[in-house]
Amino acid sequence: MFRHGWRAAVLANVLLGMAWTASALGISKDFDQKYPLQPGGTFELQNVNGTVEVQGWDRNEVEVRAVKTAKQRESDLERVSIDVQARPNAISVSTRYPQNEGVEVAVEYTIHVPHGTSVEHLVTVNGTLRISDVDNIEELRTVNGNIEVFEGGGAVRAHTTNGTIHIELPRQTKAVVAETMNGSVILALPADAQADLETRCLNGNFSSEIPISMESTAAPREMRGRLGAGGAAIRLRTVNGAIRIVSYRSTV
Repeated sequence: MFRHGWRAAVLANVLLGMAWTASALGISKDFDQKYPLQPGGTFELQNVNGTVEVQGWDRNEVEVRAVKTAKQRESDLERVSIDVQARPNAISVSTRYPQNEGVEVAVEYTIHVPHGTSVEHLVTVNGTLRISDVDNIEELRTVNGNIEVFEGGGAVRAHTTNGTIHIELPRQTKAVVAETMNGSVILALPADAQADLETRCLNGNFSSEIPISMESTAAPREMRGRLGAGGAAIRLRTVNGAIRIVSYRSTV
């Protein structure tokens, strides 16, 4: 009698431990699809809760990998859908939640796009946006999360409310906009970069490893100047944080 009771107690504890682990780690479901995309096509993605990572590669297709994780109920996974609209020259991905219902599900994305793709909109509310080896980035936007761009070469427009923006451009030739409220801005450029520069940091400091020809400005905590002979416009702004311009190198 005692032996059976002990085994039952052990089994109950094991099941309880398994249930606790599943609750702590969440319950997950994977999504993995590929879609053809013509050279020079466009890509956009809208998310709510979760990090989004986009990487360039040499294939003429987009790979969408996602992991949906429910905090409490497995049934919540089916209530959050991943909607993909795929055309030969444009792919759009949207994370859709049920309206007016609290569903605790996070969706983490890992995306591969052709190198020449234009990333038109990449948006999440809670999570980091991380982009690498993509030349044209029209808009990156998050509320609570960092924005990181590596090995870019074209236009970049990045906006966050609570997070740091870190951009590395070995071939900066087009406009760059980086704005945050609570966080720093770090921009790595070639030592011979040519740009018209405008920075504003209300509660922080500004520094640059690259020489700047300064221009006068009447606005407090604002700096205007030129890198080299001037060129594409660069605008960097933060309220609570620092702004740093550094020379591009493999690791900043």
